[in-house]
Amino acid sequence: MAKITLVSCELPVYSVVIMSKRYVKIEVDRDLCIGAAPCVTVAPKVFQLDEENKAIVVDPLGASDDDLLLAAQSCPVQAIYLYDRDGKKVYPEV
Repeated sequence: MAKITLVSCELPVYSVVIMSKRYVKIEVDRDLCIGAAPCVTVAPKVFQLDEENKAIVVDPLGASDDDLLLAAQSCPVQAIYLYDRDGKKVYPEV
């Protein structure tokens, strides 16, 4: 069983840590999110829109690493950040 930790849901960043995947941290920048929801289309078990029509992570283990990356890449405003085990931002690249 993977260990999942909600790091922060304080605005503007929603952050989840997953200890068993290539991407161990997923962040959604709620200030950037416009609710277009391609992340929900690509990875519906991972991302949902909340009552403010902003993306949140509901199940970080609900998609493969490849689908997580595709979901992040599909965001038109690049509001989804993925980090590797070393804490390095993998997407979007800096």
